[in-house]
Amino acid sequence: MSRPRVVIVGAGFAGYQAARRLSRREKDRIEVVLISPEDYFLYVPLLPEVATGVLEARRITVPLAGTLPDVRMVLGTVDTVDLDRGQVGFTDPEGRRGAIGYDRLLLAAGSVNKLLPIPGVTEHAHGFRTLPEALYLRDHVTRQIELADTASGAAEATARCTFVVVGAGYTGTEVAAHGVLFTRALAKQHPGLERAGVRPRWLLLDVADRVLPELDKRLSDDADRVLRRRGVAVRMGTSVAEAGHDGVRLTDDTFVPTRSLIWCVGVRPDPLVADVGLETVKGRLAVDTYLNVPGRPEVFAAGDAAAVPDVTRPGSITPMTAQHATRHGAAAARNIAASLGHGERRPYQHRDLGFAVDLGGLQATADPLHIPLSGPLAKAVTSGYHLLSLPGNRVRVTADWLLDAMLPRQAAQLGLVRAPAVPLEHATPHS
Repeated sequence: MSRPRVVIVGAGFAGYQAARRLSRREKDRIEVVLISPEDYFLYVPLLPEVATGVLEARRITVPLAGTLPDVRMVLGTVDTVDLDRGQVGFTDPEGRRGAIGYDRLLLAAGSVNKLLPIPGVTEHAHGFRTLPEALYLRDHVTRQIELADTASGAAEATARCTFVVVGAGYTGTEVAAHGVLFTRALAKQHPGLERAGVRPRWLLLDVADRVLPELDKRLSDDADRVLRRRGVAVRMGTSVAEAGHDGVRLTDDTFVPTRSLIWCVGVRPDPLVADVGLETVKGRLAVDTYLNVPGRPEVFAAGDAAAVPDVTRPGSITPMTAQHATRHGAAAARNIAASLGHGERRPYQHRDLGFAVDLGGLQATADPLHIPLSGPLAKAVTSGYHLLSLPGNRVRVTADWLLDAMLPRQAAQLGLVRAPAVPLEHATPHS
């Protein structure tokens, strides 16, 4: 008899973890198919280090074929889910249509940039969710410093050396913290800027009353002090009211001349979620504590695509974090196997183990097991956490960190990603 087929949509934290668990424990009893538009798992938490030249891009990409040898890989973008026929439709990288049936389906399509109805943002902001976006941002920042050195006047040079980050959560805070160090190093290679009295300037904006509002206030204050000490202008209770080619107008009616608006306001579920036709909660697929879609015993959802009840906080759903997504994937794998008669299902329950925010250099803020840490000790914990969480490339990542500590960063535009390839609205395709 043929093995039952489990189709997993998306190779992010949840999808990758589910595929790995199922293929390792049930490879002789279950066929696992993973559909993804990329052939790699992306370790998103280290994207700021790619964007600022600390890590090479391949360091945070883990090849799917090499690490999931017992999983059938399908390169494609899923765009239809036929629940009645038990089939998903996809388009491969060459535009060809395909379809595959399933006995069990795990929707782990992930998330995309969260947009707000602010004039000019879609046209002029740079997102920060994908590898192409990080590579583009690295080139863009380098280019602005280089163009500032040959600008026709101080006003243009100052605008090109001004970088505005919107969103003071994990991503925005790390981008600003790493970014100011990166541009400071770039500026040293262009002494004309120093002679003209022009220095890189970073602004971090958020409507919240403090940076990292999700964390304990002590950790938030630590990060705030590091940012301000480096010269980042932290503007809480402030956001962008309008964006244009030559600058942004803030909600306090201040106009900031800039060529760089970096959008880190958060994420929303992949649009595929809304197209499936199932019940949603806050835009995410409604599931029970077993990550099963009610009324559809063959359909499961996990990660940012799923509104998983948080049993540790009755009435709420688990936040959209890598920590939860990874554990969603493991729980979904176990419960999918159980639904096929292998093992017993268990409800998802996880208390967060704390968070780590890398601020670049020797600085970080973290609360492992809810013990607040800052400075070099927090940096060591944060680096160790990332190495343990990476499913591959640990030696290469460590080597890049050591080289960055000993050698100056290389400043050159690679030109690998052009602006049209990373539009803010569609920067992350369906998985």
